[in-house]
Formats: sequence, structure tokens, C-alpha cells
Amino acid sequence: MTLGPYAVQPATSRGRLHPEPEAPTRSPYQRDRDRIIHSSAFRKLQYKTQVFVNHEGDFYRTRLTHSIEVAQIARSIARELGLDEDLTEALALAHDLGHPPFGHAGEEALNLAMKPFGGFDHNAQSLRVVTLLESRYAGWDGLNLTWETLEGLAKHNGPLRSPPAYIAEYNDRHKLELNTHASAEAQVAAIADDVAYHSHDLDDGMRARLFGPDDIAHLPVVREALAEARVSSLDVPPPRLRHETIRRVINAMITDLIEETRRRLDRLDPKDADAVRRAKQRMVAFGPAMAEAHMVIKDFLFARMYRHWRVNRMTTKARRLTEEVFRLLHADPSLLPDDWRARASEGGTQRAATVVGDYVAGMTDRYAMDEHRRLTDITVSG
Repeated sequence: MTLGPYAVQPATSRGRLHPEPEAPTRSPYQRDRDRIIHSSAFRKLQYKTQVFVNHEGDFYRTRLTHSIEVAQIARSIARELGLDEDLTEALALAHDLGHPPFGHAGEEALNLAMKPFGGFDHNAQSLRVVTLLESRYAGWDGLNLTWETLEGLAKHNGPLRSPPAYIAEYNDRHKLELNTHASAEAQVAAIADDVAYHSHDLDDGMRARLFGPDDIAHLPVVREALAEARVSSLDVPPPRLRHETIRRVINAMITDLIEETRRRLDRLDPKDADAVRRAKQRMVAFGPAMAEAHMVIKDFLFARMYRHWRVNRMTTKARRLTEEVFRLLHADPSLLPDDWRARASEGGTQRAATVVGDYVAGMTDRYAMDEHRRLTDITVSG
């Protein structure tokens, strides 16, 4: 496929922090994608909460299935816009690597527990995972990804005027141009996350019977999708109506996104990827009506799903568990496994907090629950 002039060009990649010979059969971004897929952090996403804790049902989305769905949406958009699909896919697959267990509840608890030590940010943690915590190679820490992938991870949501501590620290030794937008590929990965998140949470919310088709019939975009689905799905079981509705919602969002992005590209007429980075506004975006509809759907999900009493019970327990595991381990780092304990002992309280934060953030839901039992239940062997 021919790339647009505004796409990131593999042949002109800015390379890696630690120089390596190029792979004979893969582009730099295919190589990045493969390293992400083979990382331990990526595998652990299988047992990390999206909204519902893993054991609540086999059909609910996890961080892993969400990341795969984001990658599918992102790659389809990138192909239509003439962008580098492999870089887009790598960013989509890596965007949640820094999430702790229990979804946003776990992140909120870990951020609160780490407030005295600088807090916790999952975007910064994703960069930390791929540049430091993954330990697979003899010559360096991390995955040694290309500059373009690291840039996209750091600022896919836009320029960083006040970056989190680790992103600022990393930027001091490997400049990522934090004051500009990211590439169009990174922007696609970021907005594909939003498309997947909200459409699939509508799906999971109906599957969990937190709300039904009639409860979402008033929502913009959803209203039209549901009406069309009902016409095409007469006398079929509810699960098929749900699927027919959600796929139409996704299609409507993607179609609008591509049309608006093409309008912006036509206006700017960027000659290269750096022109996209230097632009005054994002290149990849919804049109005004779809952007408003997207916020209405987000508000509905917040009220009817993320704050539903069943979800509240889980998130309250998850926050308490996450905070308590961090507090116990930080108060006594000798409780950490040997390799983590050695790292925690290399500095003072701040160093110990950072190491314990990395340890907790890397846990799956199941491991966090088991670790909590090991730390608090006297009848359970350590």
C-alpha cells in the first residue's frame, strides 16, 4: 500500500535508543509490534479488568481483548487514510500496558497511595514498561522500541506541557518532542481506543443487563443504529440485536472519523509527518456532531454502567485491596519477592515506593487477590 506524504515513513525512522541492525524481513514498526506482543506485560493483560473483574464472566472484555479490538479498529482506519498500519497497530496494542489490576479502580487507588511519592499515571507507566521494566535483552532494559513508537505512547493524547515524572525523566535522555502533537498513526490509535471503549462497553453493559436496548434508544448514533438493527433483526434473539446495533455504532463512528480527518488533511495539506506534529490542532478527530454524540454516550455509560451499584461494589473492594497491598509492601519491603526486594533496597523511601508501585501495577487481578490473601490471611502460606 502507498503511504500518504503525511504518514510516518519506515525508511526514515529516527531509530532506537540502542542502535540495532535492521531486520531483513520486517519493518522497524513490525518489529516493535512483535516485541510488544511477546512481552510479559502484554500477556498479563488477559487477566486485567476492563470494567468487570475477570472471574465475573468469560465473555466480558479484558484489557487484552480490548487492546486487540482497538488494534483492529485502528489498523482499518490507518489503511483507509494511507498511514503506516504497523506503527498504528503497535501503538494500539501497547497503549494499556501500564494499567494496574482492576481497571480504573486500581489506578485510582494506586495513584492515591503513591501521591506522597509523585502519584501514578498509567500512560507514564506504559512508557516505563517498554523502556525499563521489561527485561528480555542482554544489552538493555526495556524493549528498545523505535522513537516513533515511544513518541506515540508518550503523547498520543496530545502535547505534554506538564509531563508525568517518568516521561519527563525519559525525555531528558531521549528527546520525544513532548511539546508537539504525536504522529497521525498515534492519533488514530488513541481515538480507536475511544471508539472501542464506548461501543464495547455498551455491548458489555447490555450483556450484563445493567441496561437494555430501550434504555439506550435515546442516545445519538445509537438511536439510528438500533432502529436499523431492529429492522434487519426481526424475530431474532436479543444477543443478535445487540451485536447488530453495536457494529453499526462502530461503523458510524469510524465513517465520521475518516471523513473529518480527510477534511483536516485537505485543509492543512501536510507535506510530511512532522507537519502533522506541528499542526495547531489534531489531524485525526470526529466531526463536531459526532464528538458531541460521543460525549453523550460517555456520560450515559458513566451514570448507568461505571457507577452502577454492582460495579460500585467491585470497584470499592478493588480500591481497598490495591491500596492495602501497596501500603503493606511499602511499609515493609522485606515482604517483596527477592528480586523486587533487592531493587527496593537500592535507595530510600521514594525508591521503595517506585519499586512497590511497579510491582503492584504489574499484577493481574488474580495475582493481586492472591497476594492480598498471602499478606493478610495468617492461614495462607506466603
